Parts: sequence; structure tokens; C-alpha cells
Amino acid sequence: MKTLSSSIGIGGAIKSRPEDFVVEEITTAGKVVSAGKRYGGPDLSFTTCTEGEFTLFVLQKKGWNTIQALKEIARKCGRGIRSVGFAGTKDRNAVSTQLCSIFGAAPQQVLGAAIKDTSINGAWKSKEGVHLGDLRGNRFTVHVREAVAARNVIEDTINELGGVFPNYFGSQRFGFRSNNVKIGLAILRGDFEAAAAEFLTNTENETNEQAIAARKRLAEEGDFDKAYSYFPTYLKYERSMLEYLSKFPENYANAIRRLPRQLSLMFVHSVESLIFNTELEDRVEARAVLPEKGELFCGVDGMGFPDMSKMQKYDPSDQAWPCFPVCSLPGYRSGQAGEAAARIMERLGISNESFRIKGLPELSSGGSYRVMFSPYVDLKYEAAGADALFSFSLQSGAYATIFINEFMKNQG
Repeated sequence: MKTLSSSIGIGGAIKSRPEDFVVEEITTAGKVVSAGKRYGGPDLSFTTCTEGEFTLFVLQKKGWNTIQALKEIARKCGRGIRSVGFAGTKDRNAVSTQLCSIFGAAPQQVLGAAIKDTSINGAWKSKEGVHLGDLRGNRFTVHVREAVAARNVIEDTINELGGVFPNYFGSQRFGFRSNNVKIGLAILRGDFEAAAAEFLTNTENETNEQAIAARKRLAEEGDFDKAYSYFPTYLKYERSMLEYLSKFPENYANAIRRLPRQLSLMFVHSVESLIFNTELEDRVEARAVLPEKGELFCGVDGMGFPDMSKMQKYDPSDQAWPCFPVCSLPGYRSGQAGEAAARIMERLGISNESFRIKGLPELSSGGSYRVMFSPYVDLKYEAAGADALFSFSLQSGAYATIFINEFMKNQG
């Protein structure tokens, strides 16, 4: 993906160890959920409650993805994965802190649900749970190692960016095996067999030899019952799908339903993300950071993040900076796609109506909006020798790896 800045970059590596990438959630009330700090409800602007059926809690984790950590905590509390809630997923290879919820478990149960490399930094009763999107943004602290950490390169990059960076979806959106788009396109085309096969048998970027052998064997033999016996136990999602297909080998839609809905939605959303990134890359190349007349745009909220609740059409005669051009993501409720998006969707063999998924309606997507260039807030940095340390805050949905790449010039 093209960068907005033209500096040579400092190179280096991030995420050499989890402690090099710290993610702290910013709640809807604008409170930063800091790592290593204990919280009660009032500390995060929650009213004390004694009768709620939910427990809100602060989860700090390392080496877990959000869904898997919450699934294990729910199990320890005698609950299922459907009982938990969270505002946004956080990186596995990081130290992250976020607000979560669980239904039907008391605060003391949650506080005692210790699992490896996690801590519960506070828990209290609530009448409502946490839902996806219930956050303003995230604060990041990123340690870049083995860099050519020249201060003038960093300062030149900051000056060139002018307070914003391209709001690309990061590589995480497309999956560790880089096949989320392939699975998503199969789902959008109603080919659930192809989607299941891609999920189960693709070996791209797979590093575990046992997993590679299992996926290849299933691709050759097509025997779900046998595959369940030899697939590695750590591939829990694959094994759940295989267990179902061994009993109902033709029902691929229901086999996909064995996956967490958040994961299955990611397949569909990755297609939207690919279309958006392709549009944005054209815009970055043209250095068209400001909205053009008639385009949708939004201003900023009190924290300096885009205020998507106040979108309108841009008129350069009466609008002032800061303002951010807004792009419509495809979906069955979206209007006519722009020229670039329409060209991409035609090449992919899909349309806005494809996002109304008849065989898996719970994965349908009506479309949404996303700013094309995102601001970064409270940027600070230190540079010495081969190390650089950055701290900054980004709006919800923006990727720290994309922002840091403007300085490093080597991250996806």
C-alpha cells in the first residue's frame, strides 16, 4: 500500500516481543483503560450498580486474541462464548487492556477466572453489557527496534503528514493465512462449500508442519470424519466445523455457523476492506487528502477523532480544517458505488446486493462509512540509536501498524 509521506523511513521491526506493542482502549466516555492499573466502575465513569445481570471487567492480556481469551474466561465462570461482550478485538502479539462484559457471572467469579498471561484489573455489576463498537479509540505505545532512528527523518515525516495518515485496513483484516477475502467472496457468491474448503485446507503462511499436513490431506481425501481424528487439537474452529461436516457432509452453511459469528463476519468485511483499500490507494497517490466539493465529509469530536455522527456534503466555501473525506463501504443498503469501487466489484464478480446473503442472512452487511484519512492524536516520540518509541491515540477502527509504517516504510 502506498504511503502518504515520502521520507526514506527509519526501517526497524515492531512486535519483536508483546511488550513492544501496548494497546489501551479508550472508552466511550473518553477514559483510557491503562495497563497495570486497577479499576472500579466509577473510575471509568460507570454508575455503581448492585443488581445488574452483567459483570463489566477490565481484561489485560498478552499472547491471546480477544475472542479466545474471553472464551476461556467464560468457561472458567461456567458460561459460554455467547455470554461475553467486548468493544473491539485487540492484537494477540501485544499487551492490551480493554473493557469486556459477561452475562450471568458475578464479579468475584470473574476476578477468580485467572488464565495464563492475563489479569482481570477490576470487575463490577452492570445492567448492560459491552457491545462491538463501544469505544472511542485506542492509545498505543510502540517500540521500534533495529531502526535507523534519525530524528530528522521522523520530524520530516510528521511535517509531511500534517496530522493525518491513510486510513487503510491493516493486514490483520485479511487473516493470518491471507485468505479472508477468498472465503468472503465465496460466501458472497453463495458458494458455502468453497468457503468451507478454503477455511479448512488453505496452507498459505501456515508454519505448523502437522497443520500443513492435515490441511493438505483433507484437500486430497475430502473425508471429514477422518480429518476430525487427525487435525491438530489447537485448530479448534476447524475441528468444530469438521465435527459437524462428518455428520452432515452437505450442509456447508451450517458448518460455517459453527464458527464464532465475529470471525465469519470478518470474512465478509474483508471484501469491503479490499475495495476500500484499493480506492484509498488511488487517493493517496493523488495526494487528495482534503474532501472535494460534493463529497461526504465529517469534522472532529472533542478528542480530535472524526465525528461520524455529523457527516455532510463538502462545500469548500464554508468549511474549515480539520475535516475528513468519508467513503461509503459496499453493502446492500449502500447507494450507487463510485467509479473506482464499481470497477473493483465488477472485477470480483459481486455487487452491493451480493452483501445480502440469503443462505447465511446473519452475515449480511448493509454497508457503512469510513474516513479515508484519519488523524493521530497526542503523538510523542523518542529516538536513540537503533530504537524509537512512539505513543499516540487513534480513533476506533484505525490501525497503528498503518500509521507506524509511514515512519518505518516496511510494514503491511
